[in-house]
Parts: sequence; structure tokens; C-alpha cells
Amino acid sequence: METITSTVTSKDGTRIVYDKIGHGPAVILVAGAMCSRSFWSGPELAKLLARSFTVYNYDRRGRGDSGDTRPYAVAREIEDIEALIDEAGGQASLYGHSSGAALALEAALRLGNKVKKLAMYEVPYNDDAGTQRAWKQYIKQLTEALAADRRGDAVALFMKYVGTPADQIEAMRHSPAWPMLPGTRQSDPECAGPHPGRSDARCRPGRSSAGVDGVLLWVVTCPTGRIRRDDDLRPSTPDPFRSLLQGGG
Repeated sequence: METITSTVTSKDGTRIVYDKIGHGPAVILVAGAMCSRSFWSGPELAKLLARSFTVYNYDRRGRGDSGDTRPYAVAREIEDIEALIDEAGGQASLYGHSSGAALALEAALRLGNKVKKLAMYEVPYNDDAGTQRAWKQYIKQLTEALAADRRGDAVALFMKYVGTPADQIEAMRHSPAWPMLPGTRQSDPECAGPHPGRSDARCRPGRSSAGVDGVLLWVVTCPTGRIRRDDDLRPSTPDPFRSLLQGGG
């Protein structure tokens, strides 16, 4: 099945590059940190989904072949998703991985009827007090690194935050592949709004998910579960179809 590469222009003029494959209802794949459209599981997933869906696998702004307009803002990334939805005909389902899942959730909340279904894999919210303290310290250090244009340090900081051993980070920094990592050139190596460790009322019960039919699936693979209760991400629309796979690998 043929994959077509094309572009859309976001609201602020940023050029967003995407691959399109398949036939059927539109599904947009939203990658997590340190990923471009070719540097994650998206291409393989797109091939599988293409049997029943038209799949859009795109480079988030500042990654891969897409443009980047500063300053970074989560709202701009949501505008990118909206531009893709409009390109797809005005409605689409979203699938997000890791921080991409958090971004997809934010988009679903803000874009209303434009988002039909939402699937999230390893969405990394955690309201544990210790995690919240670590998150605040991480954001402080990340902001300082980005302000000084030390993007390599920002990427290393993110890798440390998610548990990569120090010796592995150091080895990667001296690898020829290091400059190719998406975060070393983008304005923010991780979505600093919907992000691991953030406890946010927008992701708690009671916030309307507008026109979203419901959360189709979310998967938590952390042994203890970063999402600690099914209610933590309950859509408020009537009778949503939900599935939580604890330890889904």
C-alpha cells in the first residue's frame, strides 16, 4: 500500500510534514518525546491500521522534516493537530504514545467534535507528591538549559529524568547519532505542558471532553501504574467505551 508524504501549514505558518497511508476514517498518530515520524513505532502501526483507516503519521513541530516556530507552546502543537484534522476532512481519531498521548488528550479536550476517538498508550501522568517535586525541579533545569540554547544538555536532562543510566547518557552524547536525535535541535525536547509528573485538573474527572465519543483505549505498562485509578482519565460524555490494560507491555 502506497505511503504519500505531504505537508500542511499550521495556524502560525509552521510547515508540518506527514505521511499518509490507507483508506477509511482518519486516524492521526502523535509521537512521544525524542521521536520523529520515522523514529518510533508509528510507521509499522500505520501499516497495520491502513487496512481499515486513513493514517496520518506526522513530524511534530521542531522534529524531522517539520518546521519550528518559537516560542514553544502546547497550544501551537494542538493547532498542528487541528490542521491535520482539517486536511483529513474535519474529523479524526487520535492515537498518542507517552507525552504524545498527553498531547492527544489536550487536543481532544480543546478541539471538541473534531476528535472522534482517543487512544492513549503509556500516558505518563502521576499525581504522587514525590514525583511532582521531581517534575518541578526538572522543569526548572530544563527551562534554564533551553534559555541558554543548551539543547544537548536539555535532552540529557530529559533522559536522566525518565531513568536512563548516566553512563548510557554519556556514551550516547559521544555517539555520531547524538546530533540526529530530534530533541537536540527542537525548541523543547518534551511537551512541557502535558508531561510526566504533571497533575492537572484538565485530566481529572468532571472536565468535559466535548464531542469526543470516548476514550477508546489507554494502556499503562509501568508495574505500579502511572495512572492510579480508572477515574483519573474518565471522559464525561455518556457511556464512553473505555479499556484500561494494566501492564500491557
